[in-house]
Amino acid sequence: MTQSKQHHFSTVISAFAMAVIFSLITGTAWAKSEYNKVICRVETDRTVLPAGDSQTTILKITLDAPAAPIHIKRPAVNLSLVLDQSGSMNGTKIEKAKAAAIEALTRLGLQDIFSVVVYDTNVHTIVPAQNGGNIQHTINTIQQIRAGGSTALFGGVSQGAAEIRKNLESDFVHRIILLSDGLANVGPRMPDDLGRLGAALIKENISVTTIGVGTDYNEDLMAQLAQKSDGNVYFVESGIDLPRIFAAELGDVLNVVAKKVTITITLPDNVKPLNIIGREGRIRGNKVELYMNQLYGNQEKYALIEVTVPESKPGSRIKIARADVVYDNPFTHSREKSTGVSYASFSSDPKKVARSTNIDVVREYQLNLNAMAQEKAIKLSDKGKKKEAVQALKQSAARLKQIGTLYQDKEMLQEADAIETRADTIESQGMSKKSRKILRTKSYQMKNQQLSQ
Repeated sequence: MTQSKQHHFSTVISAFAMAVIFSLITGTAWAKSEYNKVICRVETDRTVLPAGDSQTTILKITLDAPAAPIHIKRPAVNLSLVLDQSGSMNGTKIEKAKAAAIEALTRLGLQDIFSVVVYDTNVHTIVPAQNGGNIQHTINTIQQIRAGGSTALFGGVSQGAAEIRKNLESDFVHRIILLSDGLANVGPRMPDDLGRLGAALIKENISVTTIGVGTDYNEDLMAQLAQKSDGNVYFVESGIDLPRIFAAELGDVLNVVAKKVTITITLPDNVKPLNIIGREGRIRGNKVELYMNQLYGNQEKYALIEVTVPESKPGSRIKIARADVVYDNPFTHSREKSTGVSYASFSSDPKKVARSTNIDVVREYQLNLNAMAQEKAIKLSDKGKKKEAVQALKQSAARLKQIGTLYQDKEMLQEADAIETRADTIESQGMSKKSRKILRTKSYQMKNQQLSQ
């Protein structure tokens, strides 16, 4: 090796060593940006479609969220707990709610903001938005909560949002956790009222998670509020389960890896969008637009879209869709982008078409159709059409069982058995408050890909 080459080699090695040392000191690495990147995948229910006439196919746009990096501080949380302290909460429920609130507080750090709002006939902020500096005083305040009065639920959520807004301009994960065990009977009280409130809050990047306790709260109202604000939904029969549910929800809130997620799916001129399955979104010509407030580490979120593809010849191949995902990376404080593209080929060989089936897409599509069948059953039952409600559930169970058997898919078969059992119970006993809440909650959790608790 010549002297100049040796010098150049030595320079490169020195630069490499310095970069490694720098990455160790700062906790960064070259792979960090990729490690933290949300992966976007676009798939169809079959990669090979039947040649011939125009047809419908299912698109699945999947966002694979990475694990939160261990060498960088997690995003700070701006959390407001909105707790029902009406008379019906008296006893175990209020005591477990207080214990859950205290447990949530102790898991937060000094960088986090915490507030507590309680509501009965009136609304009270008992812990104004603050960091965890004086934790014992906050615990003492929470322990003094007593149950009594009516249920001003809308006012409670509005006041929780007011506490969140005190730090809205800062780079926090904003979340309201609402707990209620009864019907809203003070102020706005209809599901649409709360849905509009949720839709307004998501524009401020505030999500509302709802926790319904017992069988007397309005699950339609709670689901609307959560759905419109991209929060989670929980149903617990007993206050005993509240600490576990709060822990599960806080696990999500403290594990956010992407914020302000926008998804734009662009279809070629000869591919037409028909319907968005399960999620809120907009179809604008050949574009489909979706929004998610947050993604959690090591979790998967997806959207399903029905599209029509044009008449095609055997052996041809076309582009089906391109998805562009833009989001805030809370660790690098930058706006990042991920892209996925899907193609499909065409064949006149039925066996080749069948072999190309993507069981993951088929499964999620069928389970979402099942969630929609559950909602249909609720509406039918509400109109006094018990027989038709049972029929809707049994038809969905039969479809799941047929397709689950075809592909030997345990998840579809298990859900088919569960929904069939619920249908039999409703057929013999009617749609009880508990059955209705289970159907509504499970439907929402399926469509929102909320991990069941």
